[in-house]
Amino acid sequence: SKLRCRGIESSPAILAMTDNSSASETCAAGATSGDPHRWLEDVLGDKQLEWVKARNADCIGALGEPKETQLYSRILAILDSKEKIPQAFRIGGKDGQYLYNFWQDDQHVQGIWRKCTLQSYKTPTPEWSIVIDVDALPPPTVGTAKTWVWHGSRLLDDGPRGVTDRALIMLSPGGSDADTMREFDLVNEAWVECESGGFAMPVPAKSQVAFRTRDELLVGSDFGGDGSCLTDSGYSRVVRSWKRGTPIEEAVTVFEGEQTDVVASQYAYHDRGFVHEIQLRNITFYTSAYKYRRLDNDKLHSMTANEDATPFVHVPIPEDAEFETFADSALIQLRSDWQPPECSKVFLAGSLLATPLDDVVKDAWMNTTLLFEPTATRSLESKTETKDYLIMTVLEDVRTTLTFWKYTDSSWELQEVSGDTVAVGESVRVQSLDRASDADNAVWLWRDG
Repeated sequence: SKLRCRGIESSPAILAMTDNSSASETCAAGATSGDPHRWLEDVLGDKQLEWVKARNADCIGALGEPKETQLYSRILAILDSKEKIPQAFRIGGKDGQYLYNFWQDDQHVQGIWRKCTLQSYKTPTPEWSIVIDVDALPPPTVGTAKTWVWHGSRLLDDGPRGVTDRALIMLSPGGSDADTMREFDLVNEAWVECESGGFAMPVPAKSQVAFRTRDELLVGSDFGGDGSCLTDSGYSRVVRSWKRGTPIEEAVTVFEGEQTDVVASQYAYHDRGFVHEIQLRNITFYTSAYKYRRLDNDKLHSMTANEDATPFVHVPIPEDAEFETFADSALIQLRSDWQPPECSKVFLAGSLLATPLDDVVKDAWMNTTLLFEPTATRSLESKTETKDYLIMTVLEDVRTTLTFWKYTDSSWELQEVSGDTVAVGESVRVQSLDRASDADNAVWLWRDG
């Protein structure tokens, strides 16, 4: 595998499991009734771990100890190899000085979050500086877990006039689905303590957390710990606005999903000069309902989510479609055929559409641009966004190709590419260099084959 730098952790949110006090206790309200394995949700309980050990012993007795096989040794050597190409992404936009990477090997079992400059990264031996050493953190104090497991970071996006100098660090005790959260200062490389106004959720819970602004988080969690804020699937149903310097108990509810949903969430973000806020109900794993409002940047920083009276508008697309934004354009990927109102064309399942957001909220589709349409031999594998481009990885006749669309003055234009962008027999993966895809047009190109 080769990595090239041309011109140069989602999200989906991490969902976590609520910690129960014993195996015999009934799970939090909202858990699926009649499930004989429900008691196993306390993944670190003594009885649960004994049950797991017994099942493991049965498997090893029947199949043998995997650690004694050559395959296990080979895989472990690959995972611990210092020759691995580290995936690193810039933080801080085009003015950011460092690439950040999370790394694990035999010396850093739980992992380190580290950084280096792009210039150093290009050398055979990059000079990495450790930002957070997970192995060196004090062990969890809740439950029986002895170590922390890295569950990623959520960055502050303060818009064009701000700086990305804060992150929310998600850590799981023992690797369970439960997360804790602490705010981290990227400049001083130190935790922001609660006494200094830092955000923290020290009790492991099934949570979704993200910055709305520097001084406000949008949080979905098991508020109160009684399960009343969870869906039947056990994930967050209620989202609240939490202001810096206040206890989380004073956070104000801004959105509620349905009890039968998988999960509900709300998130706001800057996008190429625009500010969007979305309320999302994941009805099932494959169906969703979206509500949208466009925010004013000044208003965003002067009032919280519950104080802003700008109404959310239902996004009128099929429930099995996916909805994203690119500046003032909506990107809609279809899982089933769809003919929008007053539109003569039927868009096929697997298509990618772009429509002005102002039209979408009016259920008007006459200005829709068809960015991709599948055929019997052509499918969309993935897409990557940069500041001005949408790069699509397309599989055509079992061969990878790249397609480039440029967005200028609220208009999409297909870019002509001379020659073969990908050689026969090769596979490529394109990723934005920066954690914020709209920072610039720099990308990583991963090439295999």
